[in-house]
Amino acid sequence: MHSDQTYEITILPGTNRDGEKEGFDRIVIRPGDTLSIVGPTGSGKSAFINDIEVLAQDDTVTGRTILMDDAEPPEEMVRDPAKKPIALLTQNTRVIADLTVARFLALHIRARETEAQQLVTRTVDLANEFTGEKIRETMRMSALSGGQTRSLLIADAILIGRTPILLLDEIENAGINKERVITCLREYQKAVIFVTHDPYLALITDRRIIMRNGAVSAVLEPQGDEREILATVSGMDTFLWDLREKIRRGDLISKSRDSPKKTGVYA
Repeated sequence: MHSDQTYEITILPGTNRDGEKEGFDRIVIRPGDTLSIVGPTGSGKSAFINDIEVLAQDDTVTGRTILMDDAEPPEEMVRDPAKKPIALLTQNTRVIADLTVARFLALHIRARETEAQQLVTRTVDLANEFTGEKIRETMRMSALSGGQTRSLLIADAILIGRTPILLLDEIENAGINKERVITCLREYQKAVIFVTHDPYLALITDRRIIMRNGAVSAVLEPQGDEREILATVSGMDTFLWDLREKIRRGDLISKSRDSPKKTGVYA
């Protein structure tokens, strides 16, 4: 069990597809840090987080090395999923086990050797803060939508697994309230890396990793202009979230009531 232990991750460079060294010396990720990984399709974004997830030691096609607390990770951390402080969630994550939500979470709690059964309700409640489609403990895992599944697994990683490092691969299309997810992850001091094409996620993170030709080409930190633009993008994102939920409920959309100008997006 990870308890509340935190880790500092260091990523040492590998090479691009032409065998040239990547454009950084080292990337250090500390508890509470948020990073986004952006770049064209096929630029190596998923390979980057996969290297972190497997704790690569110059043994993958990219040649990168991952250190935990500035040292090679112990063998048990690499080989034993229960001891790995990393959770990877992708857009295509599904649970095929025909269990109720409560039973699924209870099994994970037991695997983590904790008696805290109240975590089931707390985890479902937290997941419902992330998704507009309400999750109930009696629902079957196999019947959850993509957004419900990802919301539940993120809440599970935070409260049950207490995973200190989360890798989220293109979750923006899964019907998740991104702002609430990021706020919660920061509250719990999680180190989070997003693979994304979403401007809002790219702008709200502390650093942005740019991928080209299978390698990191640059690491950017937001500047003043970007912070100003973020306020506008955040308003647009909130407007679209509210509009999506109204459409799901079957509400009629009114130009006078639901115009984006009412939200201040284009003010």
